[in-house]
Amino acid sequence: MQTIPTPPNFRAIRPEELTTLLGLYRHLHPSDPELPVGPDLEELWQRIYPNPQLHYLVAEVGDALVSTCTLTIIPNLTRSARPYGLIENVVTHPDFRRQGIATALLRFALQLAWTEGCYKVMLLTSRKDPATLRFYEQAGFQAGVKTGFIATP
Repeated sequence: MQTIPTPPNFRAIRPEELTTLLGLYRHLHPSDPELPVGPDLEELWQRIYPNPQLHYLVAEVGDALVSTCTLTIIPNLTRSARPYGLIENVVTHPDFRRQGIATALLRFALQLAWTEGCYKVMLLTSRKDPATLRFYEQAGFQAGVKTGFIATP
């Protein structure tokens, strides 16, 4: 574990940081095949990046991106037409874990969602270990409020 010399900076990712983001994702699902950056992936990123409902957020320590999450703002016709948020793909580089960086990043994401008028933010995790669940609770999420179901092809 590296001790961070300065407080992290929380911000939206920049378009030129796709390769760095993909490097962080290698720590999220290590068994997934590596995505090569090529024309197809660049084209996908060019559709994702400018979308105002998709927020790829990062924690930066020095000049390194060490943690990320994705906040999606979903328009809604209930709850007085207020949107809701969904957070996915939360990952921190192993060298920077257990220092509060991801907790602060998730709080940053929640603040952005509240600023966007969201009436709730949901987060899904496939992790079941108590330490990870406590981590999400400490970041401001509550387990057991709703039941989530996942369908895969």
